[in-house]
Amino acid sequence: MTDEAAVALLAWYVASGADLAMGDLPVDRLIERPASPVAVPKIEAGQPAQQSSPAAVQLRPAAESTETAIALARSARSLDELELALRGFEGCALKKTAMTTVFADGNPASGLMIVGEAPGGDEDRQGKPFAGASGQLLDRMLKAIGRDRMSAEHGTYLTNVLPWRPPGNRKPTAQELALCVPFLRRHIALVRPRMLVFLGGTAAAALLEAKTGINRLRGNWLEYQDSEAGLTIPVVSTYHPHYILSQPALKADAWRDLLEIRARFARMGESR
Repeated sequence: MTDEAAVALLAWYVASGADLAMGDLPVDRLIERPASPVAVPKIEAGQPAQQSSPAAVQLRPAAESTETAIALARSARSLDELELALRGFEGCALKKTAMTTVFADGNPASGLMIVGEAPGGDEDRQGKPFAGASGQLLDRMLKAIGRDRMSAEHGTYLTNVLPWRPPGNRKPTAQELALCVPFLRRHIALVRPRMLVFLGGTAAAALLEAKTGINRLRGNWLEYQDSEAGLTIPVVSTYHPHYILSQPALKADAWRDLLEIRARFARMGESR
């Protein structure tokens, strides 16, 4: 194989999501190996064989993992406990391919909570949401309306729907969302922000059950409700910084959304 072909093959692997080494030594998958013996359950004479639906066999572990996620999330009484519960949760396969669990960043007491979709490559390596080019753009967007991440008076709290990076930055599956949303709902309940901002359509689809795409959803104020926690929070969706980087023409719409967020947050402060 030529050097050019090897580089092209490596680029194809990365584009397909195989961008992390999972072992110290390469494994030749083309070598024929003896098949592992399969244990056959012994059925006694006269005992009817139990029939299992393939769908039931596949869905049972997912259902159990979702129930475990809900129980773990509800048991957390603080953000520290929730982060520990999330780091200890093994029900989502994304955790096995991600480098880190990306929990949150910023000031949880700021009143403004921003929720994105999932960590990307930079976030996965650094262990915090909105790093790299997307994070730099978001920081500039926040600065433009007088906010940052950590300050007491003008801070912002950042997290994602998924705490683990999907391979190749692909869209999360419905099952992955079902496993991670209970932790996010508990996250919101513990922070109790005055306002929620969803970046991209995934958070809105997961938490508001919105059926429309981000282009029609952005700029519309809705309510996030959690009856169990007694919460009703105003929420607006706008474009994700990563999407804006790929579509610079959207900056004008995003800027209008930011101005409305600033104005509405200021009015909420005046009414307190």
